[in-house]
Amino acid sequence: MKKFDKIRKMLRNDLIEGFIMIVVFIALVFVSMMLTSCAGNDARPERALLQQPALAKSEKLNNELFQKGTELTTKNLSAADYKIGPDDLLEIDVFQAQELKTIVRVSSQGLIKLPIGDMIKAGGCTVAELESAVSESLKKFMVEPMVSVFIKEYKSQQISVLGYVKTPGIYYVTGQKSLLDLLSMAGGLVPEGADTCVIQRTSGTDRDGKRQAENIVVDLNELLMNGRAELNIPVVSGDIIHVPRSGVFFVDGAVGSPGLFPLKGNITLVQALSMAKGFVYESARAGIKIYRDNGKPEREVITADYDAILAGKNRDISLQDKDIVIVGQNSFKSLIKGIAGTMNFGAFSLGKY
Repeated sequence: MKKFDKIRKMLRNDLIEGFIMIVVFIALVFVSMMLTSCAGNDARPERALLQQPALAKSEKLNNELFQKGTELTTKNLSAADYKIGPDDLLEIDVFQAQELKTIVRVSSQGLIKLPIGDMIKAGGCTVAELESAVSESLKKFMVEPMVSVFIKEYKSQQISVLGYVKTPGIYYVTGQKSLLDLLSMAGGLVPEGADTCVIQRTSGTDRDGKRQAENIVVDLNELLMNGRAELNIPVVSGDIIHVPRSGVFFVDGAVGSPGLFPLKGNITLVQALSMAKGFVYESARAGIKIYRDNGKPEREVITADYDAILAGKNRDISLQDKDIVIVGQNSFKSLIKGIAGTMNFGAFSLGKY
């Protein structure tokens, strides 16, 4: 009798243990299915944003360049802005004295000579400025002379466009041109190009006779995307327009598309994750690491919480050149994914996110 009681007790314990194991297994399967369902049907707007492929910044700027370039140039430039230069052919008319009407070519030193009076500096002047200069010169011979200047022939201006544009080179243009005119002639930006450019210009000479260079930095994002026409600077002969290479950053770990990305303008951590196609199932949204080059042997480590940033509790972090963003894995989600990847239970087949 005792022998049968012992057997019944062993069977009862085995059944209880088996039942517990089945319950635990079903619970794990259920949790896995719920997490997978939530991950696959997350309707939050930030997830939709992360799943959208990021349009290259250069493509956006080029679209604005070719669609709005003429409009922005018209707003900012007119023939009156043109700076007269060597080899331009001018027609000068004095209304009170038709015999003083003359056609003259600007010398290589930027000077012109009228039938009467002294040499006049025309190079670097606008039409209105030269009219005033000629009128002032003729006041020695007449009262309140009225002068008009007309540019019959424009010189051929040599302007270089270098760096990360589609067709860099030297361009010969006539008449007044703007920064956007030259960028259009160079075919626009390439993806590696920054959204700023530098206009290198000679601005006279110093006391020692050495030529002085002036660097004008233009934010193309402000000019093209925000329509600030005043940044569409008139360019002159000898100017060098340089579009530098943009910076780069890396995104690795549990993201949809890890890799190297161009750093153009102000790219934040949230935007960087969007460019990397967002999170995968096992991503840890907290504890994201940014490894930053600070000039020391070891990189600075910055820790970020994605959900806290979206909730406005923490500030979004602006990335810097050569930053490395690492998204870690959630241990529990990784375990569930590992179990789901190796098991089938009845009608349920798990293993894919």
